[in-house]
Amino acid sequence: MDTNAHEIIYKDLAYKVIGAAMDVHNALGCGFLEKVYENALMVALQQRGLNCEQQKPIKVYYQGIVVGDYCADILVENAVILELKVVDALSDIHRAQALNYLKATGFKLAILLNFAKPKLERERIVL
Repeated sequence: MDTNAHEIIYKDLAYKVIGAAMDVHNALGCGFLEKVYENALMVALQQRGLNCEQQKPIKVYYQGIVVGDYCADILVENAVILELKVVDALSDIHRAQALNYLKATGFKLAILLNFAKPKLERERIVL
């Protein structure tokens, strides 16, 4: 759901993130639990010199009051949210989850990564 076809935001950062995810997927293959890929991706991102936070809490506010919270799998450079999955196929529910993370944080880019298949599945979600 890349809503801005004219400009790719965080192009260089996204390229590094996807490269790290592909390295993890190539090394581990498919079949592990999501947490294994998350931990491995943290290592790969940090080895590339990227500042990352794992299981980053996200609060949702209504009129200044916290009304909900989420936990993003990985936040990279305080700019890009990574949501990892190990599922048969990415669905609209996964896309909506990433979009909600963007709305709650004000960030502009989330990347969905699905490690369940022989080829890494990835989607950019742009707010």
